[in-house]
Amino acid sequence: MGQYQNSTVVITGASSGVGLYAAKALAKRGWHVVMACRDVRKGGEAAQKVGMAPDSYTLMQIDLGDLESVRRFVQEFDASKKPLHALVCNAAIYMPLLKDPLRSPEGYELTMTTNHLGHFLLCNLMLPQFRKFAIADPRLIILGTVTHNPEELGGKVYPRPDLGNFEGFEAGFKDPVSMVDGKPFEPVKAYKDSKVCNVLTVKELHRRYHNLTGITFSSLYPGCVADTPLFRNHYPLFQKLFPLFQKYITGGYVSQELAGERVAAVVADPEYKQSGAYWSWGNRQKKNRSAFVQKVSRQARDDEKGARMWDLSAKLVGLS
Repeated sequence: MGQYQNSTVVITGASSGVGLYAAKALAKRGWHVVMACRDVRKGGEAAQKVGMAPDSYTLMQIDLGDLESVRRFVQEFDASKKPLHALVCNAAIYMPLLKDPLRSPEGYELTMTTNHLGHFLLCNLMLPQFRKFAIADPRLIILGTVTHNPEELGGKVYPRPDLGNFEGFEAGFKDPVSMVDGKPFEPVKAYKDSKVCNVLTVKELHRRYHNLTGITFSSLYPGCVADTPLFRNHYPLFQKLFPLFQKYITGGYVSQELAGERVAAVVADPEYKQSGAYWSWGNRQKKNRSAFVQKVSRQARDDEKGARMWDLSAKLVGLS
């Protein structure tokens, strides 16, 4: 690792799935991992289970679905005096079987809050942490997904993401409003919309702050991790068949461990120092396939939409 030995990375949702295996991969490289988890006991048990050395990680509590929890986390991280080299926004929820929306303590629809608004607030509040120490090559990464892009095979499945003109955000995003475009609640679309917002957030962070701070802002789709706990709220039959479908029919399957290694590479390796990039390994995830910068969806590369998303999100999370 050279200059990155003992560097500090914060990873949200590090108690399972891609976040856990990214934590493991970075710890093996010599990084100190702040495992930012909703359930710190679960995070500690998971770290032990995958063999992370006790001194390679710190557990800190955060609930991305509760904006006050995000603020507390930032205050506690600041008080810890740890230098921040990288932030990985990985945590996400996907609840495709919901009939009615769940709500955050602020009254916002929970999927969009957890996946987008919580991370949007976290990114903005953590930016000053990068500047407190003379950090070489700081990076901020938000995980994406192929389902954000209707132009890609994985994104063609209905319902497709559509942010509209952010009518729901404009209306305050509280009951009875539960979708970013102001339309009736649809849980799968809520997830996809939130991931479009994630990619737009990276684009706007790059445009607004890269030249000013030197931080590399990027996103990635590490592959179809079909057996990740992200799908724990789906039908049991889906959980059983989806990995088999991705392994033997589409060829898109990627293990949690390989996905974690890919995240770690984007965090740490010099070849990924390209701000504003969306990294992918293609639709057919062969083990040794090389990464490339993939074009994002029309919505996610729309400058006007990005600026409007930023302004309305900032208002919802209390930054403006």
